Amino acid sequence: MSRIGKKPITVPSGVTVKVSGRDVSVSGPKGNSVWAHPFNAAVSFDQSSSTITVTRSDDTKSSRANHGLTRALIANMVKGVSEGFQKRLLIFGTGYGCKLQGNVLHLSLGFTGRRRGIGSQFELPVPEGLAIKVERESARGESEPAAMVISGFDKQRVGQFAAEIRSLRKTEPYKGKGVRYDDEQVRRKVGKALAGAG
Repeated sequence: MSRIGKKPITVPSGVTVKVSGRDVSVSGPKGNSVWAHPFNAAVSFDQSSSTITVTRSDDTKSSRANHGLTRALIANMVKGVSEGFQKRLLIFGTGYGCKLQGNVLHLSLGFTGRRRGIGSQFELPVPEGLAIKVERESARGESEPAAMVISGFDKQRVGQFAAEIRSLRKTEPYKGKGVRYDDEQVRRKVGKALAGAG
């Protein structure tokens, strides 16, 4: 039995769950989410105890794998529509920054006009269902990076958009310039001049 798959999912108050065939629909204060689970998994919702239970049809390898996966994805749906998910990104580098204008995120990441975008700007439309909060528009040295928070009810969308932004300028190891997650650890390297001096 899957250790993850056998755990019941507790549905908080204010969240509505509907199971129709393979379709699982979850709605709450943060949004609505619908997902069709794999054919070799079964989902049931007990209204009296407000819990969702996931079972599997057999013990084949694919069924065991989908058992835990189905439970994890439905748990994420419940958490997403009730609490939401978020990713915080930090931008290090002199002259680097971010700005939200309407539904478009503008990023200045030190590229010249020969690279993508206009000048040093990247213009990214914010996907539907996501919200961006810019905490600090411009980076000021290593102690005060530009910062933004991406939030939404869909964990996959939040993580995907954060990864796309980070991929535009990954943090380089010498001066630490670039985009990184708030909890990301960057291993710094010593430059050639300092390394040779020793």
